[in-house]
Order: sequence, then C-alpha cells, then structure tokens
Amino acid sequence: QVQLVESGGGLVQAGGSLRLSCAASRGTSRSSATGWFRQAPGKEREFVAFINWSGGNTYYTDSVKGRFTISRNNAKNTVYLQMNSLKPEDTAVYYCATDLGRGVYYSVASWGSWGQGTQVTVSS
Repeated sequence: QVQLVESGGGLVQAGGSLRLSCAASRGTSRSSATGWFRQAPGKEREFVAFINWSGGNTYYTDSVKGRFTISRNNAKNTVYLQMNSLKPEDTAVYYCATDLGRGVYYSVASWGSWGQGTQVTVSS
C-alpha cells in the first residue's frame, strides 16, 4: 500500500493562497488517480478535487471551481492543490487519497489509501 504525506497547510487570511502537496512513497501505476478531500470540524469528509494519472482529467467540487487547481508531477510522485482566493469556509483538514476502487471518485469510500492530513485555517 502506498504511503501518502500531505504538507503545505497553515494559517492564511481570507483572499490569500496556499499550495498543498501530497507526496507518495513510491510511484503509482498509470491507472492511479489522486483525490483531495477536506473535513471541517463537526462535518463529514467531503470531496474537493480529482486528477487522473496523466493529469488530463480533473474535476472539482462546485465551491472551489475557479479558485483551486489540482496538478501532478509524476517524476516526483507528488500531487499539488493550489488554493487561491481562500475563504473562511475553506478551513478544514485536507487529505489526499489514492488507490481508487470501483466506486465514484467523489465518494470517500472509493479510495483505499489516505494521508494523515494537513490543517488549513483561513481567518476573516
């Protein structure tokens, strides 16, 4: 099972930017996709963004479209989430995931491997 480590979280003012990284312990297969999810206090973990292995297909939840960009560098086994125009409602622990099973990409239950998460706090 691949190990994932997220980094890049922190405290930022509303309107600011952060770039999260998700580093994998080894290269993944060409069929592997990566997803970013987030979990705010008292809420369920929710889908944020998806990218396939080649980077040719990306999907976002509606609330982050136009503000967040997911990308990857397979030579570095790393997936990124560039977050711009951050809002207080973006405050959450952000997780990356891989090993997508047969389920839909926006479902938490579809992913087999998770990182430990990185905290993002956006102040107003």
